[in-house]
Amino acid sequence: MRLEHFLVAAAFSGAVACAAPTYRVAHECAQAARCYTSIQAALDAATGDRTAVIAVSAGDYYEKVTIRRAKTILKGEGVGRTRLHFDAAAEMAGQYHRDHWGTPGSATLTIDADEVTIDGLTIENSYDFLANDALSGDKKIGNAQAVALLLDIHSDRVLIRNAAILGYQDTLFANGGRAFIRKSLVAGNVDFIFGNGQILIADSEIRTRKRASAVAAGDFHSFVTAPSTPLSQRMGIVVYRSRLTREAGVPDNSVALGRPWHPTKRFADGRYADPNAVGQASFIDCFMEAHIHQNHWASMGGTARDGSKTAIFRPQDSRFAESGSFGPGARHAEIGITWADPLTIRDVSAAFEGWPEAQRLLR
Repeated sequence: MRLEHFLVAAAFSGAVACAAPTYRVAHECAQAARCYTSIQAALDAATGDRTAVIAVSAGDYYEKVTIRRAKTILKGEGVGRTRLHFDAAAEMAGQYHRDHWGTPGSATLTIDADEVTIDGLTIENSYDFLANDALSGDKKIGNAQAVALLLDIHSDRVLIRNAAILGYQDTLFANGGRAFIRKSLVAGNVDFIFGNGQILIADSEIRTRKRASAVAAGDFHSFVTAPSTPLSQRMGIVVYRSRLTREAGVPDNSVALGRPWHPTKRFADGRYADPNAVGQASFIDCFMEAHIHQNHWASMGGTARDGSKTAIFRPQDSRFAESGSFGPGARHAEIGITWADPLTIRDVSAAFEGWPEAQRLLR
């Protein structure tokens, strides 16, 4: 099955875009109609049930933005020309989240709606992770997670194309429904694509960024994914026909494709790591540079039933798989683990049932 069959761009064809109301964002509006100096103001002004286009002019926009309106297109003038950025980290961002949870609260862009398209812009969390990472001991802030893009609980059928999603720790948080990221860059270092949602990343670059703190030889420098996929959900994070690259300073044999995140939850008998969050991640037909660790996957700690941080979740107990890997990082150590059967692209397409534009093109 060809990747092009996944394209949902027809939903936002020229005919649709022409009929849709357009709201312009620019640093200087000169009293022009439907022109706003902030992205959030333009989103708040969009009314009605038709698809609305928010056209963002070239420039840097320092703001925290939330899209709650269904059928919204946020369109910039291209990566490197239109940049949305904010610099919140989890340590101080609980105020921005409904449950006072700093990690999602730190997001530069939150999408919490159905049928949203992001096209032609950079989304960045510009918190200075490296400066904090370079500090020692109690000089560091403890919660340096800094999300660039949050796909929140009401998000579904989100299309992201020709974009750059930039951060360090926890760059892209999938906490909702389905998203399709195409011809884009996702960059970070610690668990930088994570969560319980369903994401297909295709024809894109997944770039590992350096750390400021020293990493011992043989240790893991970074982790690309940290899925917490519910057992009831077959698909989690799928990277297809993409390139896994690195910044200068990221060592050979130091980056895991993923590790299993079991978020701490409250249950009737206590508060501990969710046993039903058995992460699913697949890499299909991807090029891997030499920074990918020979074991490919790593374990992850979590909260035990006694409340201590002693639980260890192993990759072989998760739903991790890959097929068609190539490049210097595709080599595997022989560690005696039997992995889950990899999802195929045909399997992945089943997750898009109920997304009419995608299904029509999948036939």
